[in-house]
Amino acid sequence: MNKLIKDTYQVLASSSEGEYKEKGSKFLSYAYPVQNVEEVEYYQAEVKDLHPKARHFCYAYRIGIDGKLYRANDDGEPSGTAGKPIHGQLLSHDLSDTLVIVVRYFGGTKLGASGLIHAYKTATHEALSAGTKEDRVLSDIYRLTFDYAEMGHVLNVTKSFNLNIISKTFEAVPFIEIEVPRSQIDQSLIELKAKLLQISTEQIDEKTMIPFCKIEKIIESDD
Repeated sequence: MNKLIKDTYQVLASSSEGEYKEKGSKFLSYAYPVQNVEEVEYYQAEVKDLHPKARHFCYAYRIGIDGKLYRANDDGEPSGTAGKPIHGQLLSHDLSDTLVIVVRYFGGTKLGASGLIHAYKTATHEALSAGTKEDRVLSDIYRLTFDYAEMGHVLNVTKSFNLNIISKTFEAVPFIEIEVPRSQIDQSLIELKAKLLQISTEQIDEKTMIPFCKIEKIIESDD
């Protein structure tokens, strides 16, 4: 059932920064909204250009509605002391489509494994706490192709659902494209067909066709 589908998750609205200092070492954290590995690589190069003298550029990212695509990298720090705590903060803040890079400048005093874990965790927390979160909704795109004579009726019905119309063409073969959140697809399509046909939702099933309006899914969100 679509009502069980998760289609909303939290992301950063914009980039943010943080900082943590311990025994002379400085940890500068940079958080970015990202949607693919190419963007991750872009921001890695950008941060390295900002800090050419730094030795460690540790990072972690989560991408997708469930953070299925992720990576944590210690970049020369002892195993598990940098990338893992950075990734842990992404989980704690419930953020996906997010990259955090922490740049370390060594202050001359070793912090030990527990000290490094605390430092990378805190630096990441500072950056994520400084940022603003927003919800991202996964939607599928449906195209409604209709008879020109029914254009007014189709548009009025579509507008009544308060769905986002992302494209429309009113030429020889008019159509509109609407965005439907995944969790609402089944119910929205039933109600849409019922209103277009001006009948009750109980009279609608999967085989119900609309003579003057073809409804087809053209894009499915990729999580």
